Amino acid sequence: MGWLRLGALAAVPVALAGIPTAVVEHGPTLCLYRLLFGWECWGCGMTRALSCAFHGQFARAWDCNHLVVIVGPLLAGIWVRCVIRQWRQLRQRRLPAPATGAAGQ
Repeated sequence: MGWLRLGALAAVPVALAGIPTAVVEHGPTLCLYRLLFGWECWGCGMTRALSCAFHGQFARAWDCNHLVVIVGPLLAGIWVRCVIRQWRQLRQRRLPAPATGAAGQ
């Protein structure tokens, strides 16, 4: 199960790289606030901004949503943290348990 989870985490950037920004930009809005009230919220455009930033189009990402400079690194940090945590868990499972002797008694 651990290797499957690590593989899924590793597949996230590959999947994101495979989705062109044009697909994300021309899709329907997912913002419930905008759909209900017709106004843009602070998060509107974040999906497009993250997609543009992931594909190296930083000026375009900035135009979509200025908060991408905060949200992008936070999401990347969370992803790295999850990968490291999963890797450490897998390594701990492979290491043998330390032998306990009667010397400490």
